[in-house]
Amino acid sequence: MTVHFIGAGPGAADLITLRGRDLIAACPVCLYAGSLIPRTMLDWCPPDARIVDTAPLDLDALIGEMQAAHEAGQDVARLHSGDLSIWSACGEQMRRLDALGIPFTVTPGVPAFAAAAATLKRELTLPGVAQSLVLTRTSGRASAMPEREKLATFAASGTTLAIHLSIHVIEQVVAELTPLYGADCPVAIVFRASWPDERVLRGTLSSIAAEVQASGLERTALILVGPALGSQDFGESALYSAGYDRRFRPSGGGV
Repeated sequence: MTVHFIGAGPGAADLITLRGRDLIAACPVCLYAGSLIPRTMLDWCPPDARIVDTAPLDLDALIGEMQAAHEAGQDVARLHSGDLSIWSACGEQMRRLDALGIPFTVTPGVPAFAAAAATLKRELTLPGVAQSLVLTRTSGRASAMPEREKLATFAASGTTLAIHLSIHVIEQVVAELTPLYGADCPVAIVFRASWPDERVLRGTLSSIAAEVQASGLERTALILVGPALGSQDFGESALYSAGYDRRFRPSGGGV
């Protein structure tokens, strides 16, 4: 018996990995985050599968479901939105399973920032403009930010920021970033990237808070900030330069 943690992607059912889909189809138990996982993914479950929405469960109850499946010799598909490596609350589940001696695997998923960038049709790391992407958030009730992880600390680099779980404090975000990026810095907010009701707001640090207020958006939105979102004045990567010598194109010749 194995618990399979599966990153279900940002929302669109066809953005899950083939491995994730196949694991869902093979597991007699499916535990899914009901508020964030599209119901169509549950159609891949076996016809007689036990399907449990974990949204109303606390950690003890959730682990209890896994223990019960373990005792029954049933594999579990544990679906989380996005990718499991960031803000998934999987760490504490894995720690509990380790303590109980219950084996588990991890299958990655498409993260929200990648889906948002695809919606915007933007590369977030442009030559000469930004070569880093910082994934961060503001403090919330579920998890406080460490004192050393301030928005201003990350913003000091001037690179692209992907700010999660913070749409409800957009005024705070703007206030902290404006002195470092400037009022005209491009901002894009993608609500429920890849879902049918996806929405996009574009603006600058000086205008975006008013746009958010007018839109009524309060959650499930990603804030992207940085010059790369609006720049067309950037250099071309040497990777495809005719004179660039590399392993698969020695002396810059051929393709």
